[in-house]
Amino acid sequence: MSHKFDTQRIRAGYVPGEHHYAVSPPIYQTVAYDFRDVKNALDLFGLREAGFLYTRIGNPTTAVFEQRVAALEGAAGAVALASGMAAISYTILNIAEGGGRILTSPYLYGGSFDSFTKIYPKFGIEFDYAKNIDDPAKLADEIKPDTKAIFVESISNPNAYLLDIDAIAEVAHAHGIPLVVDNTVATPYLYRPFEHGADVVVYSVTKALNGHGNVIAGLVLESGKFDWAKFPHFTQKYYTLRTEEGIKRDFTEVFPDDPFTARIRLNYLNYFGAALSPFDSYLAIIGLETLSERLSKQSENAGKIAEYLEKSEYAEWVRYPTLESHKNHALYKRDFPNGAGGILAFGFKGTAQQKNKFLESVEIFSYHVNIGDARSLIVNSPQTTHGELIPEDQEFADLPENLIRISAGLEDADDLIADLQQAFETATK
Repeated sequence: MSHKFDTQRIRAGYVPGEHHYAVSPPIYQTVAYDFRDVKNALDLFGLREAGFLYTRIGNPTTAVFEQRVAALEGAAGAVALASGMAAISYTILNIAEGGGRILTSPYLYGGSFDSFTKIYPKFGIEFDYAKNIDDPAKLADEIKPDTKAIFVESISNPNAYLLDIDAIAEVAHAHGIPLVVDNTVATPYLYRPFEHGADVVVYSVTKALNGHGNVIAGLVLESGKFDWAKFPHFTQKYYTLRTEEGIKRDFTEVFPDDPFTARIRLNYLNYFGAALSPFDSYLAIIGLETLSERLSKQSENAGKIAEYLEKSEYAEWVRYPTLESHKNHALYKRDFPNGAGGILAFGFKGTAQQKNKFLESVEIFSYHVNIGDARSLIVNSPQTTHGELIPEDQEFADLPENLIRISAGLEDADDLIADLQQAFETATK
């Protein structure tokens, strides 16, 4: 039976009868798992039987989390990792193993932008920042012979910029390359990238998926539709994937439905080791159970705050997709029926000293660098979350010095607006 979103976020991936009828998924806090017998051990290692060997590459609690988000996304496969950056790095390495280029958006989380610039080139992977990401008709001109993928964010951090994912996917597929979408801000409740042509989706589970500021986690999912046999390293034969007769096989043969995430699990997760702990998987599962309510309220609060700021004498400009002034308002109307998420940005109208005083004067908002929390958060992104970017890159990414990012939480919107107002008045009096 096919269930709807709000049923899946509570029920998907878990059968109580398989876990001693525990209502909530148990925390399997174990390193390894006993084999029934020698044949069971050989079948598990030979990939002829599904099961668990070692918690670094698989755990029953983590499997519930993976399967639940896969159901919400409509994914063919999923692998959970110890952080969002692990999800991004394993994805990039899995695609561009051996070298190549990735075409990406300038509208990215600062850690992504900085790592793309200074880490991956040391591994033979170069990044090109698209000048036409807002105009997919011209994007094809920026794809080079060795471009291996396009990487974008569905709702960008911190400007809440939106992209025409459908059109970008068409460009990618016309050139035989996959589209990777970081869906961290949106979550599958607000946006399901696979329905718009994406091939791989990555998450920092730390943010809105979990939503409580108490876990670091990441996730990679695949659509199951991209032909990974186009990439030679996916058709490389491995002895570890051999048949009972000893014939070597490749990932597309052994895992025809989900070769991308299977390869991450058995290669990168297995040997680089960014394993998500069972307890953190449990926290992520609990967070998912309130996803719809949280994102609805956060989107509502963010919209009210954006409307207040747009009328405020203390804000030079405001960026949130529900506003008609936002450059992607039409895309919001087309693709985001459930809301635009909790992230918005505005330009502080005043001196740098006044801006600092404003940040130190808020009483309800927490001043730190997470997003997607149940608590409302505020931060000066150009100096913190995107402080790694050189001035030229900040300008290219449209990050003015006076930008302040808000991550709307679940408090009362009137209280949040009143807190901003008193902080503005305190800073500028």
